[in-house]
Amino acid sequence: MKILILAFILPSLLQGVISNPSCAELKPGMINVHLVCHTHDDVGWLKTVDQYYYGSRKDIESDGVQYILDSVIPYLKDDPNKKFIYVESAFFFRWWDEQDEEMRNDVKTLVNNGQLEFINGGWCMNDEAAAHYNSIIDQMTVGLVRLNDTFGPASFPRIAWQIDPFGHSREQASLAAQMGMDGFFFGRLDYADKDNRWANKELEMIWKGSQSLGEESWIFTGALPNMYFAPSGFCFDIFCGDDPIMDDPRLEDYNKDQKVSDFIDVVNNYASGYKTSNVFVTMGADFQYVYAGSWYKNLDKLIKYVNELQSNGSNINLVYSTPSCYLDALYNENTTWPTKSDDFFPYASDSHTYWTGYFTSRPTLKGFERQGNNLLQVVKQFASLTGSDRDSSITTLAEAMGVAQHHDAVTGTSKQHVADDYSLMLSKGFDNARGLLSKGFSYFTGNDESTEFTYCPLLNISSCSYLEGKTSFVVNVYNSIGRPKSFYVRVPVEDSLNYTVQDQQGNFLESQVVPLPVQILNLPGRTSNLGYDLVFYAENIPALGALQYLVEVDSEDSSRKRSSVQSRKMETLIGKDTVVENKLTQDWRWYKGMEGDNSAPENRASGAYIFRPDGDSQQVSEQVTTTVYEGPLVEEIHQEWASWVTQIIRTYQDKDYVEIEWLVGPIPISDSVGKEIVNVLEWGDFATDDTFYTDANGREMIKMSIL
Repeated sequence: MKILILAFILPSLLQGVISNPSCAELKPGMINVHLVCHTHDDVGWLKTVDQYYYGSRKDIESDGVQYILDSVIPYLKDDPNKKFIYVESAFFFRWWDEQDEEMRNDVKTLVNNGQLEFINGGWCMNDEAAAHYNSIIDQMTVGLVRLNDTFGPASFPRIAWQIDPFGHSREQASLAAQMGMDGFFFGRLDYADKDNRWANKELEMIWKGSQSLGEESWIFTGALPNMYFAPSGFCFDIFCGDDPIMDDPRLEDYNKDQKVSDFIDVVNNYASGYKTSNVFVTMGADFQYVYAGSWYKNLDKLIKYVNELQSNGSNINLVYSTPSCYLDALYNENTTWPTKSDDFFPYASDSHTYWTGYFTSRPTLKGFERQGNNLLQVVKQFASLTGSDRDSSITTLAEAMGVAQHHDAVTGTSKQHVADDYSLMLSKGFDNARGLLSKGFSYFTGNDESTEFTYCPLLNISSCSYLEGKTSFVVNVYNSIGRPKSFYVRVPVEDSLNYTVQDQQGNFLESQVVPLPVQILNLPGRTSNLGYDLVFYAENIPALGALQYLVEVDSEDSSRKRSSVQSRKMETLIGKDTVVENKLTQDWRWYKGMEGDNSAPENRASGAYIFRPDGDSQQVSEQVTTTVYEGPLVEEIHQEWASWVTQIIRTYQDKDYVEIEWLVGPIPISDSVGKEIVNVLEWGDFATDDTFYTDANGREMIKMSIL
């Protein structure tokens, strides 16, 4: 016997402990410069995760993450003053699994003495706009649990390190504080905000991460002076174009004195934007330290020659440091800080470059990630309920979901072959979870574990191979939240027949069959013969519980339809139970994307990262073809604006909301015009006083104002 599974979601929490790395001795009365050696290793972007790790596809980029730690570790062993921070656990543990016991023991020693410090600690450096708080917690959990299991409490990160995401969420700060972290550092800050904060020495602050949680959500936060890059002229990586420090006076290209002078200028400039006598200088960038010697040899010289000037009255002192050591130094300054209680969205790097395009780029990948989040919550619960180990049934999906939170994954900003690889990882995770799903549903239904349950991952396109040709089947519905839940269930079926639906007590439930739009039936890759959806109402599914429904074919037609052509706008009343009742008007439009070569701000092109329209929006169509399907449970309005823009508007019986399901694409580009598609919702004459609210990663709401 096979049983169909439908699933929903549940949040989780994580807590940790704090480690205290050893820090270099600082000099009172001086500007203490904290040189932080780091690499920023994207978990996919221009290349896939595998390609970045192994260093393949050098035609795209010349880098290989596996060589970074190979190169850094010997330098740390040879000099106890040297330090290095590492962030992306997805890469670290791939490297760790390849090491012998001698290397592992060396690494444990470096971690315990504070030379190698894990920062952030999650499986990736997650995005902060498109990621749901469930998934942020989960990806952090995957990395932090593995760190703790491998190195113990000494490895727990004290610092949230979000140096590359394209804007920053208040919820991210709140979660970092709740996880026990002491500080939060980021690189990208709106250009106008940065100028203002620099002038007022407010680049560091106390960020109040939650209006409801109070001080447990507060965290010290700092915006770095130069994103996460080394100062201009001081990138000593083999892939950089800056000159090394040439300190032999016999050389024609001798540059030691000039390099030292230039660096002192950098330090004084950085110090002008911060309140204390401590200056944070990042030394590294994307995939750097493949050859660590080029960095450490030049930094040793820089430290030596700058510090030698102290004997001549210089007040600048350079040390190898980490973000934790820097934060400890700030604590010792006993300084008061400004506060912030909203977020850092939207991020603009100049007057023509607002990083808002990625909010909607690759919506299908975003949807797949959300589906993965739902499934991951369910299999975690099933593992607990059935006493199962957290084996590959969970690990494969959890790690794939961890990668999917990366700030070039769920954002939709990676190259196409990388986006395909993200989807493949998620698909493999789904497949590995099926065994635990069957075990969980056996637990709920009382069936033995030989009963085969079928999970249908393509229900978003109303496809399920198991249901092909079936006239009788059981639908098992699980509620993963902590309270009883009632909702409408939709199951794809083959024919427009009359179906009967019975609950576990043998009661017949009202049901309805509605046809699928032809655009769904003709989706590329969809091979299903199922052309209809069966709708019924599943009532009072118990908290963390499941109910079964028997579906069988009857004989009568169950839907009526009428067709017409209406004007381009459809209006419907919502909010019947509220004080305010207004008309919501909905329309599909498109903007022409700005063209440009990105050589200057005024030449900035619209794209995956940047939303920059060229002119006002245009209508997709003057006329909309509309077909209405009526029934006892749901009324569906199928609308076609164009062959590439269709939608279904649903109003369910006794529900005070309207559901809109849309399908857009392929977007026509034969005219060589880039198009930004928008769904426009207008709320009558409702007065907002230029105020609106947005969510913070699906958790709390933030009040916004239009300036």
